[in-house]
Amino acid sequence: MKWLKRVLLVLALAFLTMTFVNASWLAKPPGGYVRLLAHRGTMQQFSHKPVLSSAEGNLGNEDCTAARIEVPVHDYLENTLPGLQMADGLGAYAIEVDVAPTADGRIALFHDHALDCRTNGKGEVRDHTLAQLKALDAGYGYTADGGKTFPFRGKAVGYIPSIEEAIAVVPAVPLLYNLKGKTPDEAQRLIAALKAAHRDVVKIGDAFSGPEAELAPIRAAFPGVWAYSAEGIKACTKAYLLSGWFALTPEACRNGTIAVPLNYQWAFAGWPNKLQARMAAIGAHVILTGPYGSGQAPMGLDLPEQLGDVPSTFTGTVWVEDIWTIGPALHPAANHRNARQEAETAVQLEARRKARD
Repeated sequence: MKWLKRVLLVLALAFLTMTFVNASWLAKPPGGYVRLLAHRGTMQQFSHKPVLSSAEGNLGNEDCTAARIEVPVHDYLENTLPGLQMADGLGAYAIEVDVAPTADGRIALFHDHALDCRTNGKGEVRDHTLAQLKALDAGYGYTADGGKTFPFRGKAVGYIPSIEEAIAVVPAVPLLYNLKGKTPDEAQRLIAALKAAHRDVVKIGDAFSGPEAELAPIRAAFPGVWAYSAEGIKACTKAYLLSGWFALTPEACRNGTIAVPLNYQWAFAGWPNKLQARMAAIGAHVILTGPYGSGQAPMGLDLPEQLGDVPSTFTGTVWVEDIWTIGPALHPAANHRNARQEAETAVQLEARRKARD
């Protein structure tokens, strides 16, 4: 059995070598600080419990999430000017917004392709002019009790903003523009709107996400800008998981983006310092997301205690679902909640935790 002992010895030495080569402490901690990215600004949280109507029993993009929100503890709605301003005030470094082309050639902020779920309007967003969108009640469809009550109905008329209005209310905050990619001219419209507004997207630190076909003109118009697709993130992340332990940085990550789930940090070679150094060397960005694979949790962080799992030397982007709770947990000075909101938020968080047990 000498051959078996030799094989085991070789494997043990290889393991020790790979562990040492990828030791995070061997890399100098990057300068800077962690950056919170607020998904859709300050938004109403909703149940991510899978529904049978969606593909494979998961919660899909076409499911009406406004009809399954948690009991509201604040009055802010996603992709609205007050929601953007509050996200900035709560300590967000950057804010993700959803861009939607209108029938009159403008760009509005709205998540869904259709108006039926969230508003009192009907049909596709792109079939309405900006003026028609502004005449709608953006809080019409939100309910936390299955349609018995609608806490925001009548309170959000005119709340669907243009891209120009969004830029104006948070002029210094980097925005991540999420393109839906339903028509090929969406990127061109966004480019035109940003240039007309004299927005220096690279200097400010703006970013773009969407299908690769839509990102090509974005990259051409704004050289050096951060732009990524779901396919690109998947390719980079998968390639690094396979090659990172051999001290190799895959070409799929060059000028790309890698996503590290909160519950799988251990699987990424050199995490966090060495991985960050490797990605910085090839112009890649690092996003830390919420736990992967739970089925009922959102993409981003939505519980304050999750910040305890973020390494102290991580200075990349943390995807945040609930900036209302995560922002003040990281930046106590940014806590704008009153006593009533504090109490109601505590109850909401406890219910959220129990729902995932």
